[in-house]
Amino acid sequence: MYHMKNLVVVVLALMAIPAISQEMSLFNGKDLSGWTIYGTEKWYVEDGLLVSESGPDKQYGYLATDKYYDDFELTLEFKQEANGNSGVFVRSTVDGTKVSGWQVEVAPPGHDTGGVYESYGRGWLIKPDPEKDKVLKEGEWNTMKIKLSGNKLTSWLNGTEMVSITDDKIGEGKGSIALQIHDGGGIKVKWRNINIVLPQ
Repeated sequence: MYHMKNLVVVVLALMAIPAISQEMSLFNGKDLSGWTIYGTEKWYVEDGLLVSESGPDKQYGYLATDKYYDDFELTLEFKQEANGNSGVFVRSTVDGTKVSGWQVEVAPPGHDTGGVYESYGRGWLIKPDPEKDKVLKEGEWNTMKIKLSGNKLTSWLNGTEMVSITDDKIGEGKGSIALQIHDGGGIKVKWRNINIVLPQ
């Protein structure tokens, strides 16, 4: 009986330990292993940073993970060196340069960084309060966090929550994480410390 009590105590103690999340880096700082380029825009590694830059065609371009990710917490840093019209797509698929999925906006000041846009679908689903735009540091390193759990998507910029949306269509989505370069030319954005935490 004594041993049984001890066993029960041990089992209960183990149950109280929270599940350990799995954290990993999606960018190794050396090359584009684990990613696929879509389109003719430039994606390359320089001084340990991932660089996205408009190419001669000045079209949309994407860099997408080879793996699909459903629920996760993604943290990355970006620096807008020129017109910083870009974005981070979640649960997305790319065919040529046409993307299906949801974009967390990365854009110049006044253009809703942190908002959620559905490409080739419903368009803007939610934009941040304009007051929050001041947390974007143009020309400096910014930290973006995106949490996706079921049908709920939340974004943060430099520690400030930008938007939170619950949407059944997002909840049904399957796909990659992808970085975007907008069309129009003249764009250059640098990225680093692209890390993901997966629930156990």
